[in-house]
Amino acid sequence: MSLKIAIQGVPGSFHHQVALKNFGETSTILAFNTFEPVAKSVANGEADFGVMAIENSIAGAILPNYDLIDRYGLFIRDEYYLPIAHQLMALPGQKIQEITEVRSHPMALLQCKTFLANYPHIQQFDDVDTASVAKRIAEENLKGTAAIASEIAAEIYGLEILAKDIQTVKDNFTRFIILQKENIQTKILPNKASFKITIRNEAGGLAKLLTLLAEKKLNLSKIQSIPVIEKPWEYAFFIDAEFQDYNLFREAMHLVTKDFGELKIFGEYRSRKG
Repeated sequence: MSLKIAIQGVPGSFHHQVALKNFGETSTILAFNTFEPVAKSVANGEADFGVMAIENSIAGAILPNYDLIDRYGLFIRDEYYLPIAHQLMALPGQKIQEITEVRSHPMALLQCKTFLANYPHIQQFDDVDTASVAKRIAEENLKGTAAIASEIAAEIYGLEILAKDIQTVKDNFTRFIILQKENIQTKILPNKASFKITIRNEAGGLAKLLTLLAEKKLNLSKIQSIPVIEKPWEYAFFIDAEFQDYNLFREAMHLVTKDFGELKIFGEYRSRKG
């Protein structure tokens, strides 16, 4: 029985590529237009795992996805860094001068803004996904419209690449996380964790928290603040931390719970960066 993997996007999307690389060609892909049903399908057991982009090396964090992980009570099993190369593609036989509009995911458009600035006649439109635009161009025979998507998407939907590797920064990576419903620990000793801390609203609270984490040798690779809706002027901090000593990490989490406020650990896993 194949694993069911929930993703945002259609075949040829970056999420689709990560799902296949992690779970193999025999896995069953459940494709959704947006991220919320991805989280929901994992939470209700429809999918065994979910794949979700969480940050990009150029465009930064995808904040709404942190909230989805929290709201649906999901856990991070693993992470995956995918090198991102964007291609400008359209129906075969067209020249770039004939293109009047380009559509893609807003993150993809942002990552290609320097290239697109050279073609002011091409209007830019946000869309739900990179590969879904390529699919629609092929199915509806849309002339004058280009997509920014992967080389695999061009192959799948029979489009011609008008310009290769148009991302502004060539060393461009997106970090994806693998989500699961239960907090099932692997046998591999973790060296990274993702967690949320809601600190009490008091002077110097954040500075004291950061000092504690530093003293316990935690390297904070990501920290994002989000307002606590039901508590005005209080903030929750979503943190990714790397560490060498797991016992020191556990000590830090104990002290956070004891002295700072509410703690919620989303996952302990191995860092896959570089």
